[in-house]
Amino acid sequence: MKLSKWTAFLAAGTLAASLPAFPTAPAVQERGQALVTILPKHDTLSSKGAPSVTPNSNDLQLKINGKTTPITSVTRAHGPTSPLELVFLIDSSARSGIGNQLSYLANFARELPPDTRMAVAYMQNGRAVFSGPLSSNSAEIEAGIRLPSGPIGGSGSPYFCLTDLAQHWPSQDKTARREVVMITDGIDNYEPRFNPDDQYVQAAIHDAVRAGLMVYSIYWTNEGGSGRGPFAATGGQSLLLQVTEATGGASYWTGTGNPVSIDPFLKDIRIRLRNQYRIGFEAMARNKPEVQQMRLKLTSSESKLSAPQMVLITPQTGE
Repeated sequence: MKLSKWTAFLAAGTLAASLPAFPTAPAVQERGQALVTILPKHDTLSSKGAPSVTPNSNDLQLKINGKTTPITSVTRAHGPTSPLELVFLIDSSARSGIGNQLSYLANFARELPPDTRMAVAYMQNGRAVFSGPLSSNSAEIEAGIRLPSGPIGGSGSPYFCLTDLAQHWPSQDKTARREVVMITDGIDNYEPRFNPDDQYVQAAIHDAVRAGLMVYSIYWTNEGGSGRGPFAATGGQSLLLQVTEATGGASYWTGTGNPVSIDPFLKDIRIRLRNQYRIGFEAMARNKPEVQQMRLKLTSSESKLSAPQMVLITPQTGE
């Protein structure tokens, strides 16, 4: 039996309407969280109690991958719901005069708040070698603070060591703030000429963001590295700045030479640690964890914001 053209057209339309539509890779609602630092104008270490600033979502403007993203929560990061885990990562070649600075690290450990665990690790052969476990016992921490003893240039690349630390963080506590203070000249021995696109630096940034690390850096010249000159020193500082800006930390230096004292830097870090907040938001992305660009702006002029430029977005797993 033959069908007329009109009957055939109607039949085809009915069949098409009855077939299930194939999805066109819909965007997935994903949950994001970022740790940021919001410093009030007059906060000092002598201040007691909570920070004087209490930001809310109306004070902040967020963009993820260039798209405006609503902020769902702003929570102060402190106490048992947001404990602090802090690792000092010291270049094994940073021996020139750094022995005079070790007492400041010991003082830093003694003055940590009770919700903090700290450890010291040394950069050796591309690895972060710990001198002891994460601990809240200042005596135990101090026992691991020593003069670096590795061979000159033994760290290879400080960024290899940061990647190793990110991939082997010594804790599985998902609620903890993970923070790192690198003491190094920042020069990558595998890319001795300054390269802003250094693949090892970019890999370390990506691994640090995926592990949820906030990185600070204190510039300190390496033993045997003084002959590199100011150009190499500036290049190392620039690479460290890339890492700290991407992860939301801060970089410290006083020119291309060693500072007289790192104590002012440590005091500034302590102030930052007590003024941290977790911001929550939702973003549309692919159905897998991925690192995305982040831009956060603070509209209030009464405070200073330090936020990561990259953030890990993870898919919701259901309620």
